[in-house]
Amino acid sequence: MSMKIGFFGDGPWSHNSLDLLLNNADFEVRFICIRSDPGDEHLIKIAEQESIPLLQNRDINSNEFLSTLSSYNCDIFVSLAFNQIFKKNLIELPPLGIINCHAGKLPEYRGRNILNWALINDENEFGITVHYVDEGIDTGDIILQKTFKINDSDTYKTLLDVAFIQCGEIVQDALSLIKKKKAARVKQDSLDIQGFYCVGRGEGDENIDWSMNSRELFNFIRAVTYPGPNAKAILNKKNIELISAEYIPDAPKYKGIPGSVIGKSKDYFLIKTSDSHLKITKIKYDGKIKIGDRLE
Repeated sequence: MSMKIGFFGDGPWSHNSLDLLLNNADFEVRFICIRSDPGDEHLIKIAEQESIPLLQNRDINSNEFLSTLSSYNCDIFVSLAFNQIFKKNLIELPPLGIINCHAGKLPEYRGRNILNWALINDENEFGITVHYVDEGIDTGDIILQKTFKINDSDTYKTLLDVAFIQCGEIVQDALSLIKKKKAARVKQDSLDIQGFYCVGRGEGDENIDWSMNSRELFNFIRAVTYPGPNAKAILNKKNIELISAEYIPDAPKYKGIPGSVIGKSKDYFLIKTSDSHLKITKIKYDGKIKIGDRLE
């Protein structure tokens, strides 16, 4: 007998997961619930193509909506990038609970913009975790967790590409374990009593702090590059965006003014950091750059 699933999702995080579930005879997607505003066009299209009921509500915890959800007789709910909090009555509605996929190595990296923070923090790996939803934020029992290497060639975009695909794979694996009654329930405080929470990144957080050393600045640039806002500074009273950089591990350390352009070729320029210098390989700037310029 197939497992009956209620699917809450939005964006690329949810697309591969839904595709895998729809093509697996062990699962039956009873409804797709999208964010109330705006709605995900891809999920809307899939719902129409597969004749799956499409739900949308500004308050998924309302009694009226709980009654609607109950009518689908789902065994379990799945959440991927959904933007509303699941409260107690909703969490307890499906017999097997609610599971969520989080692109962070719980109990570390709870919260928002995890892949950006993992790069900024110079991690050598990031995690994807499927966990049960409870009344906390990313604090429910862990079912499955996998880690993926981060190399110096990685950027925010390359980590997203991995996470968009792997999140769906891990969700499917977790559901298979639950269906077979073989799923683990690992208490997060058994791994780390505290864990930590990452706050969402907002406007202005892309501005460069020139007290960073070379490694920190390299990580910052690749963490906020496309599809992020790009690292930003000011040069000659104009905005300049630093899109990509190359870290030079053995760059000599010497005194100078961070943000100063100390070398230049047709393909890159060298910029002084708090400890050494960094090679800037791609920028967006309406103007010319010369040696001796100072970015602010």
